Parts: sequence; structure tokens; C-alpha cells
Amino acid sequence: MSAVQPRRALVLLSGGQDSATCLAWALTRYAEVETLGFDYGQRHRVELDCRERLCTGLQAMAWPGRLGPDHLLTVDVLAQLGGSAMTDEVTIAMQADGLPNTFVPGRNLLFFTLAAALAYRRGLDVLVGGMSETDYSGYPDCRDSTLKALQVALSLGVDRPLTLETPLMWRSKADTWALAQRLGGDALVELIRCESHTCYLGQRGDLHAWGHGCGGCPACELRAQGWEQWTAQRSLNGA
Repeated sequence: MSAVQPRRALVLLSGGQDSATCLAWALTRYAEVETLGFDYGQRHRVELDCRERLCTGLQAMAWPGRLGPDHLLTVDVLAQLGGSAMTDEVTIAMQADGLPNTFVPGRNLLFFTLAAALAYRRGLDVLVGGMSETDYSGYPDCRDSTLKALQVALSLGVDRPLTLETPLMWRSKADTWALAQRLGGDALVELIRCESHTCYLGQRGDLHAWGHGCGGCPACELRAQGWEQWTAQRSLNGA
């Protein structure tokens, strides 16, 4: 792993697999790390209940003293805009523009803008998010080019250099499970498997091999496929 940098980071922690892995990633690299979550009227609001358990579990691992305060902001304007299966009780489907209706326009742009404002107040200079172009649904605000442009805009907007880190940008879900294993071993994998939440429908239900969820929504299917691919690869390697 890289040497610890004397910088202070703010991780966008939703309560899902990706953001939990990103939090562990940040804790290995930065001397101080804070977390930020958003209540935007999401149907799967149960993910917010996972955040505290994830933070508690990570604090007990190999990074004592690095995890600082957690912050939660209410951003109900996204639900007011409507039109998304993430905030409205509608069936998940493809839209005429080729994007799934789980796309919430402007969500990540708004989240990083608010994160930059909080970072300014808190003296933080690294923003970390779990966006990925490898396993995603074509969301334009998850693209590497979008986030590089946003980094420039936000740094100019608060008149100080900010770094937007996206450690999962080119990783598949199988790669993300593998990264968690490298960062924190089986203990971190088990914490993420049992305590994070990905299901778009907000169902916890039974604990599957890959974690909790309905098992049928796109998020559950992607998570389950990644788990199967990663465990199959581990078996081939004799792990």
C-alpha cells in the first residue's frame, strides 16, 4: 500500500458496497478522513442506516485514529424534481434517451458541490467518490471526463486546489471485492457483505452470499455477479 499522505479527505459514504470500499481505500492513504452522506428521498433510504455500522466496523480495523466526524445532509430537492425510479415508486425501466430511469440528473454534480463546500469549511482537500465507468448504467455524471472537469470547476469555485479521487473508476464489481480483500482482508469483505446496502428497492431481507437485497434489481444483479466472479477467481488461484 502507498505511504500515508498528510492530507485530509472527505469520502462520499452512501452506505453501499462501493463507497464503503472507497472509505477503506482512503483510510489507507490519508492521515485524516471524514465522511459525508446524503438523504435525498431515495427509495432505498435504508442504506443510510448502514453508514454508522460501516464506520464503527472500520474504526475497529487497522486504521485507528484516522476516521473523523460523519456528516449527513438533506437534499430533498432531488426528490422534488421527480422522474426517477430512485426517488419515485415506479418500475425500473429504460428511458427513450437510452439511460435507465434510475438515473437522477445532476445527483453526483450536486453531491460533489456540497462536498466541496463542506470541505472548505472543514479544511479538507481531497474528495473521494465511488463512481465507476466499468460497472455502471451509462450515468453521465459517473464518467471520468465529467469528474475531471468538475474537479477544475470546484477548485476554481472555492479558490483552493481540490482533488477528486475515484478509486473504482476502472474497476469491475469483482475488482471492487478484490480491492476490499486487499485493503482489509476477510474481515473487511465480511463487513461490507453484511452491513452495506446496494438494492435499489431498499430490501434487506435474507443475507445472500453477496449480501442483503431483493436479488432482482440491476444493483443486486451487478453485486451478485461481481461476487460470483471474484469468488470463482479466488478458487482458481487457490485462495
